[in-house]
Amino acid sequence: MAREGRDRGDREDSEFVDKLVHINRVAKVVKGGRRFGFAALVVVGDQKGRVGFGHGKAREVPEAIRKATEAAKRALIRVPLKDGRTLHHDTHGHHGAGKVIVRPAPAGTGIIAGGPMRAVFEALGVGDVVAKSLGTSNPYNMVRATFDALKLQQSPRLVAQRRGRSVAEIISRREGQKGAAELTGA
Repeated sequence: MAREGRDRGDREDSEFVDKLVHINRVAKVVKGGRRFGFAALVVVGDQKGRVGFGHGKAREVPEAIRKATEAAKRALIRVPLKDGRTLHHDTHGHHGAGKVIVRPAPAGTGIIAGGPMRAVFEALGVGDVVAKSLGTSNPYNMVRATFDALKLQQSPRLVAQRRGRSVAEIISRREGQKGAAELTGA
């Protein structure tokens, strides 16, 4: 009977992909020697527009990873994707000294991003994106800065709804601005 419950749990977990981004080992010196502790940073996503990250600490690596994965599943955010493969527009994100620039890319480009940011985009399900990390290389701050940028993503549908206009009007204005920029040489 316990086995049935476990199978159900496995199916439930199978919708999420988890990526281990970083493990940090710390040592506390005690009378008998060193006592080690581990901290894990994990990114979890369903590869359909939902992603989250979590941090877990424990005396053993598997326990730290499990705690981080549970924390990530509790902190999922939804990101609107264009054609299910890229982002809608450029965004900048920052957290502490970590600054990131995230840009949509044409089909076939792939994920052009550094380590921690790549894990976020793979879990999110983005296939084509160009991202650059400026400032710190600390994986915790890079992931938080990437999430800051992703939270700023808006689809044309959301913008149209907020402004009380149609989606066609919003998209036609965007295309009109691109045409004007090309004419002026900007």
